[in-house]
Amino acid sequence: MARYTAALKIGLALLGLSMAGYILGPPLYWHLTEALAAVSASSCPSCPCECSTYSAVTIPKELSNASFADCAKHDPEVNEDTEKNYAELLTEELKLREAESLEKHKRADMGLLEAKKVTSSYQKEADKCNSGMETCEEAREKAELALAEQKKLTSRWEERARQKGWREGSTKPNVKSKSNVQVA
Repeated sequence: MARYTAALKIGLALLGLSMAGYILGPPLYWHLTEALAAVSASSCPSCPCECSTYSAVTIPKELSNASFADCAKHDPEVNEDTEKNYAELLTEELKLREAESLEKHKRADMGLLEAKKVTSSYQKEADKCNSGMETCEEAREKAELALAEQKKLTSRWEERARQKGWREGSTKPNVKSKSNVQVA
């Protein structure tokens, strides 16, 4: 018994360690690769800058490399053009995002309106169903009362028939004939 308990504990410990490795392994791997990439990038020598090749091209800072940014710092005219183009690109990006968000909002409103219509129709159907159920329930209660009354009436008639000589299972009535009754 003690061996099984020890084996169970070891199995659970291995299971816990493997789950922890499964959960923590990928993030640790990516952090280590980023750290190694940063170390290898810092050991790279700086690239030579030729500003004459970049002066005619205006590229936003996010798209450019560090050497182009250094070149633009030395030339005020290029720096102004880059900032203007960058501002124009940002303005266009904001306008596009605003248009997208308005379109999404419009679609969401239409979806909400459609959902409200469907909900309303389902609510109407549910109300009809509830009304029908109430009507059926009332009819069932009336039928139960009528059945109870019919059973009472049947038992009275059966009791009277027994008093007159009727027996269950007989086809001929055992009615006592009265000799003093005249048929007209």
